[in-house]
Amino acid sequence: MVSAADRAKNPARTSVWLDQRVSARARRTDSPEGLDRDKITAATVRLLDAEGLAKFSMRRLAAELDVTAMSLYWYVDAKDDLLELAMDSVYAEIGPPRESADWRDRLRELARSYRELLVRHVWVSPLAGHFLNIGPHSMLFSYAVQDVIRATGLPLKHQMGALAAVFQFVYGFGTIEGHLLERSKGVGLSQDDYFRQSVAAVRSRPELKEIVDSSQDLMDARGGGTVEEMRERDYVFALDLLVAGIEAMCAREDATAP
Repeated sequence: MVSAADRAKNPARTSVWLDQRVSARARRTDSPEGLDRDKITAATVRLLDAEGLAKFSMRRLAAELDVTAMSLYWYVDAKDDLLELAMDSVYAEIGPPRESADWRDRLRELARSYRELLVRHVWVSPLAGHFLNIGPHSMLFSYAVQDVIRATGLPLKHQMGALAAVFQFVYGFGTIEGHLLERSKGVGLSQDDYFRQSVAAVRSRPELKEIVDSSQDLMDARGGGTVEEMRERDYVFALDLLVAGIEAMCAREDATAP
């Protein structure tokens, strides 16, 4: 097994996708419990979706699969390996955009799919920066994103900046959206009831009421009868701003070209 100390010494080199021993274990079919790595990964995703990242453990997973915890070590060295495998497996839910579509539409399709992934699997966002995230499904997503950004016509030197602007926005938006949904569900309220109670609680504090009241015109102009509608309007407009920014930068480059 790879110890925690070994992982700490070489964090950038530690990945289930770079460990040849774990790769070899993935092909094992002689488990007496009838396990394989795909079954273990699928069970990991189910547990993470149902119970969250904080409660996940090898023992809990073993109980879910009705096997001993040691049986899992036929396929992985540690819990981190399973988290990496689970994270990459859900990236398979992001389908490729339509090849014939304009880059703007392809960008919007990928962005929405990524947002929905982050909301559907709330545990993915804290893991995304923790691991190298170089599994096959994640790399296919990265390739699709780069392909769309290349199609914008931006100079190469600006393409990574455009990619960061769009997909870090989506990452942040989807992360907050997912956690709000999870929090609302955890306290037994709908998003709308949770929002109303939160606003009422803030208004009840004299030192905060003025700030909330001063933003009422923004809330009124925002429109939308529900939290979901308000959030969707914000998301669509924000992404349109980013697309317009890419278009403007391309036009500026064309105007200054010799």
